[in-house]
Amino acid sequence: MTRAVDAADVVVVGSGIVGLGAAYAAVRRGLRVIVLDRTDAPVGATIRNFGHLCIAAQGGEARRYADLSRELWLRLARDAGFWLRESGTMVAARHDDEIAVLEAAARDGGIRMLDTSELLRLAPLRAEGLVGGAHIESDLQTDPRTAAAAIVRHLAALGVDFRFRTAVTAVGAGHVETTRGSISCGGVVVAVNHDIDQLLPDVAERHHVDRCALDMVRAAVSFPHPLAAPLLTGWSLVRYGRFADTFETAVLRERLHAERPELAAIDLNQMYTQLPDGTLIIGDSHATSAAPAPFQPETAFAAFLAEAEALFDAPPPRVIERWQGVYAKGPQEFLIDRGDDGVLVLAATTGIGMTTGLGLAEENLAAAFGWAAAMEGTS
Repeated sequence: MTRAVDAADVVVVGSGIVGLGAAYAAVRRGLRVIVLDRTDAPVGATIRNFGHLCIAAQGGEARRYADLSRELWLRLARDAGFWLRESGTMVAARHDDEIAVLEAAARDGGIRMLDTSELLRLAPLRAEGLVGGAHIESDLQTDPRTAAAAIVRHLAALGVDFRFRTAVTAVGAGHVETTRGSISCGGVVVAVNHDIDQLLPDVAERHHVDRCALDMVRAAVSFPHPLAAPLLTGWSLVRYGRFADTFETAVLRERLHAERPELAAIDLNQMYTQLPDGTLIIGDSHATSAAPAPFQPETAFAAFLAEAEALFDAPPPRVIERWQGVYAKGPQEFLIDRGDDGVLVLAATTGIGMTTGLGLAEENLAAAFGWAAAMEGTS
């Protein structure tokens, strides 16, 4: 049954991390906020990831959003009461060209080089083939399965009106049309990740937004001691902005692709995060399409397990869950669009939404609506 809907200062479409960041930015400034989502909870990319907040591996604009996000993650964890640790990130290097990439990045600060013995104390790795590594100091880790739900509860307690199972059919200047009626508002923020092409196809086409599907697993492991922090490998270094465009990384990428074309074919990011219950998230592969197939070839999963078994000095992981994640992908790292109707559209379009999404929302809402500085307002 259609029902009347009250007005709001800000309506946010989407309850993923960017939408939650937008709601948090608005409610802290005393505004009435409504968040709309067609599902009954955050179920997309915000919960289907490593929980790795890879702050200092970003560069440029992404690093600015990541640094701001770090402050907001710490504040939200304290106030909303979910698990977050200032772990940093470990990188395991198994070739001299990986050490060269890390040493070049370390010259700018925030990265501490590790010798093999120290790395082995921090992670249960096989010593053979290991040549050293690094610790990226400012990174964080959370559990994506519990963090988003805790943020929703906290924002609701602050006064945000969450209206789940409510689909948005149209947005425009000062109004939002939904399957449960119309909402009048002062501002609209659309943060629906890859589904932007369903609500605002012209925006999606203008920014060349596609979908990136990734495969991941969660496994039971028998480690002699837990990981001290999320763990990256050489395959990770060729992905992240701080490392990706250097001469040293070009050399590394050429070697990896020449030696392991089957892993390059699945666009591997070989990384690991360990959850508080001891299980290990392993991944991930990447495939771009306008409409990714729901079928997950076993090739990627077999590669994940083989690489984990070769890396860790422990019995083989035992898979307990598999899943497909999907995120918006475009030629730029971010989609930021504000049309003549004043609707603000935001998305992270390179798979770094958890790392940058809170800062992306905070900074761009403040700029669009003329709000005060980022960290002002009540908690």
